[in-house]
Amino acid sequence: MPYKNLNDLPKSVRQVLPKHAREIYLAAFNNAWEQYEDPEERQGNDSREAVSHKIAWTAVKQKYKKGEHNWQPK
Repeated sequence: MPYKNLNDLPKSVRQVLPKHAREIYLAAFNNAWEQYEDPEERQGNDSREAVSHKIAWTAVKQKYKKGEHNWQPK
């Protein structure tokens, strides 16, 4: 299901990402959710939700890197 705001994101995302990274995650997840509605658009057997989370993390990793204790801008 798409997320309406940053507080709706999974706790595991909210706890580790700074606000801007959460905004990226939210936008990427919601976009992927819409784009991959049709199972034929997805590779493998991943669910719509799993694909959307993978894409969201990929989007975050384009601008942020995981530091020793937190995520930081590249």
